[in-house]
Amino acid sequence: MTVAGAHQIVGQLLSLVAHGPCEEMADLFAEDAVFEMPYLPPGVPAQEPGRETFRAHLREGALVQRFDAVTDARIHQTADPEVVIAEYRLHGTVTATGRRFASDLVMVARVRDGLIVSHRSYANPLDAAVAFGAVGDLLTALAG
Repeated sequence: MTVAGAHQIVGQLLSLVAHGPCEEMADLFAEDAVFEMPYLPPGVPAQEPGRETFRAHLREGALVQRFDAVTDARIHQTADPEVVIAEYRLHGTVTATGRRFASDLVMVARVRDGLIVSHRSYANPLDAAVAFGAVGDLLTALAG
């Protein structure tokens, strides 16, 4: 994969994220891709292997939140032409409450043969806890 090609695939993903979550995002992933979110609250799996598992996650996510913009996006190339790092701010709404949220994310993606084979996304779990009114639940889980 060329640096430009990897950059383009991640750019396409961010374009879809801006109006997601949507199942079409999964189409940019390899069948055996690994999707990771290391900073999820306790009890939530940090890794989802496989495109169809990720697609199901997106389908479920669309029931509870809607994204309406990605801003401040910066995509960085690395010494490895397959690896791209993206920084961006994601804006959206919690569907049950109408509460708006914004979260800063960092994504590390490996793109091979035009598809994302690994995707690691780092976000502050407090942003989600505030958006979903679950700060107390998060603190209880962390105190565990």
